[in-house]
Amino acid sequence: MMEEEEFEFAEDLEAILHLTPEVQQAIEQVFPSQDPLDRADFNAVEYINTLFPTEQSLSNIDDVVSKIRLKIRRLDDNIRTVVRGQTNVGQDGRQALEEAQVAIQQLFGKIKDIKDKAEKSEQMVKEITRDIKQLDHAKRHLTTSITTLNHLHMLAGGVDSLEAMTRKRQYGEVANLLQGVVNVLEHFYKYMGITQIRQLSERVKAAQSELGTQILADFDEAFPSQGSKRPGGPSNVLRDACLVANVLDPRIKQEIIKKFIRQHLSEYLVLFQENQDAAWLDKIDRRYAWIKRQLVDYEEKYGRMFPEEWCMTERIAVEFCHISRVELAKVMRTRAREIEVKLLLFAIQRTTNFEGLLAKRFTGGTLTDDVGNEKEEDLAKVIFSMLTEPKKPKPADNPFHGIISKCFEPHLYVYIESQDKNLGELINRFVADFRAQGPPKAGTEEGGAVLPSCADLFVYYKKCMVQCSQLSTGEPMIALTTIFQKFLREYAWKILSGNLPKSTSNSGGLTISSLLKEKEAPEAAKFTVDELCLICSILSTAEYCLATTQQLEEKLKEKVDKLLVERINLTGEMDTFSTVISNSIQLLVQDLDAACDPALTAMSKMPWQSVEHVGDQSPYVTSIIMHIKQNVPIIRDNLASTRKYFTQFCIKFTNAFIPKFINHLFRCKPVSMVGAEQLLLDTHSLKTVLLDLPSIGSQVLRKAPASYTKIVVKGMTRAEMILKVVMAPHEPPVVFVDNYIKLLADGNPETFQKILDMKGLKRSEQSSMLELFRQRLPTPPSGADGPSLSFSTPTPEQESSRIRKLEKLIKKRL
Repeated sequence: MMEEEEFEFAEDLEAILHLTPEVQQAIEQVFPSQDPLDRADFNAVEYINTLFPTEQSLSNIDDVVSKIRLKIRRLDDNIRTVVRGQTNVGQDGRQALEEAQVAIQQLFGKIKDIKDKAEKSEQMVKEITRDIKQLDHAKRHLTTSITTLNHLHMLAGGVDSLEAMTRKRQYGEVANLLQGVVNVLEHFYKYMGITQIRQLSERVKAAQSELGTQILADFDEAFPSQGSKRPGGPSNVLRDACLVANVLDPRIKQEIIKKFIRQHLSEYLVLFQENQDAAWLDKIDRRYAWIKRQLVDYEEKYGRMFPEEWCMTERIAVEFCHISRVELAKVMRTRAREIEVKLLLFAIQRTTNFEGLLAKRFTGGTLTDDVGNEKEEDLAKVIFSMLTEPKKPKPADNPFHGIISKCFEPHLYVYIESQDKNLGELINRFVADFRAQGPPKAGTEEGGAVLPSCADLFVYYKKCMVQCSQLSTGEPMIALTTIFQKFLREYAWKILSGNLPKSTSNSGGLTISSLLKEKEAPEAAKFTVDELCLICSILSTAEYCLATTQQLEEKLKEKVDKLLVERINLTGEMDTFSTVISNSIQLLVQDLDAACDPALTAMSKMPWQSVEHVGDQSPYVTSIIMHIKQNVPIIRDNLASTRKYFTQFCIKFTNAFIPKFINHLFRCKPVSMVGAEQLLLDTHSLKTVLLDLPSIGSQVLRKAPASYTKIVVKGMTRAEMILKVVMAPHEPPVVFVDNYIKLLADGNPETFQKILDMKGLKRSEQSSMLELFRQRLPTPPSGADGPSLSFSTPTPEQESSRIRKLEKLIKKRL
């Protein structure tokens, strides 16, 4: 019963002392402890097992119990002390709270006293400063009133003085006074509702209007529209009137400038009327000489009359340019049939020189002004056509560029037609000179060099381009580009392609008997040495034309307007020169290839089955090497300036010769073992020559390009592998077929058929071999269209080593 009561008490105590996780965590933070008894998840069983892990440890149970009881007593003492210490806590707390409340009441009373005193102080300050603010406002209003009265007095007096001085034409005093009156009047804009102020403003406006009318009348009197200038020259009155005009409405100033310039240039319109002899282009210098004299005369007589910021000298020159452009356009339109190229270029040159002189003398700041630029009604159509044309960017260093010379643009077709005619004559002269002088001779400086006519053509092109760009950067440049394109094509056709030697069939050739007898004078190549030099010269010229045409296109795009750049395209002409280069290389390849044909034909007709021993290289090899040594050095020396095209020639010749050589190998049937060995030796000799082809016959040995070497090694190695298969015994058949597949890696039955023909097998044997060949072919990968092999062929170094071993073997037999 006691045990049950203790158990129930423990359960109740556990329920009472159960704390939430937050409280437990707070206790652990305030009173950290490592004692297992202090843990919230304390387990008595685990704790006892920790104290007594084994049965032997139970021998100390009495000591452990004693320690626990001692710890319990200490805990009880601590709890008792704490409980007794908390007996008077409630009473002390209530006493402290009462003391705090009393202190707060005292503090609140003091704050209220301070607030009351502050309000009284503020009221006192307001009463003190009220009078000061009133005095400040009074002072401000008084100052404003005095200032306004002073302005009003100045305005009233100024208006009276202005009206009096206007009647007396005292423009010197009016200029300064008017500006002051206008400035003072600005202060009264907000008082315009007052009648007196509005009346003063109206009087100022009336005075300004009267001054404008009066000044214009004075200028009309001094410089009448009809008649000569006043002989006494400018007066101080007019000079001061210009100062007044600066203050008046800008239209007054514009009207003065327009009338003065019109009167100043009236003589020019009379002297150079459309029906006057001096108006034509051949006397265009007189126009510019006249304006130079007029500008000097103006500086001497009227330079000080107009303010410097009016730029009257520049305005007169600009208006002269506008009038001249329109008048020249009229006279050229009327007498268009009389315009010749030399006359047009003369007028343009003189005009551009004058525009350059203006750029040195003036800044061009008045070009954007509208003052004095109005034209007469009968010129409206001309001006409209000019304004609707695409605007052309003027060079930054000459703002006057085109201000007059623009009128010549509609007539530049005369210049374009002249250049068309001149270039046609130039091409015809090139053709005649080529026929008269003949093609470049071998061994001379002209052999293989660029034709001099090419340089002459592009020098003339450059001259025309620069000249035309000075005249116009618009449509005339496009027309000139079209002319350039036309004659670039004609040069390519008539001078280059038209003079390429024509390849003719060669009926002669090396016969079998001549090869067997090893004659030292075989037939020469189809083209003579001079013809080879001519082809190389045409190739070099075409290469020069190609590069120069590209530069010409870039220069034309720099000269022409940005809006027209896309219309400059010389790609077709560059393609034409590329075609000439390709045709020239093809002619050289065909010539050397055709020279080797008789020797290859003789090789295929030799009785290779009856060859009894292996000797030196065969006569046909000697013939091929001789032709190569004859042609290649000539071609290389004449293409020294265009090395890349010589490399192309070598590659194209190799690509043409090696397949032809392999085809002739297949025609050599039947071939004995000794015959195959001789052919293998010949093949190696040709391979060595082809590898040295780029530098053959040269004193300077250069390594052949890697791309070229790769082509030669790949092609001639195949020829060597064919002969090795022919040399191999066909018994047993399986070994022969596997050897073929390993060496050639060719799954084409036709090639295997040709190998069997070279070996001289009977048809019955060939059928079984072909059937076995088809069976032994490896299965092609999925997706492949037909039989294909991917066996790796021996490297060129390995094959070269095998060839050397074969040569040693042949020498031993000999």
